[in-house]
Amino acid sequence: MDTPRWRVAADPDTVERDLSRLVLTLVELVRQLVERQCVRRMEQGNLTDEQIEVLGVTLMRLEGAMADLCERFDVAPEDLNLDLGPLGTLLPTQ
Repeated sequence: MDTPRWRVAADPDTVERDLSRLVLTLVELVRQLVERQCVRRMEQGNLTDEQIEVLGVTLMRLEGAMADLCERFDVAPEDLNLDLGPLGTLLPTQ
């Protein structure tokens, strides 16, 4: 009995955009995780005022860079939240 094989249906016309979307989704996931970790450390009092300021500026710049990349690759920010079926979405809804 043959077992079903997984196949990737890649459309040559959209493969660059789809790959860009996947990479941007992973970067956004990591960005959100880092942001949550920074907030957690700040709430625990593990950061100095200077560290909080530096992290705040860095996170704002990262968010701006993500917006620029989404615009450059014609990907809407809401398109980065992949639907994982029964598991829900990859990124938390704001």
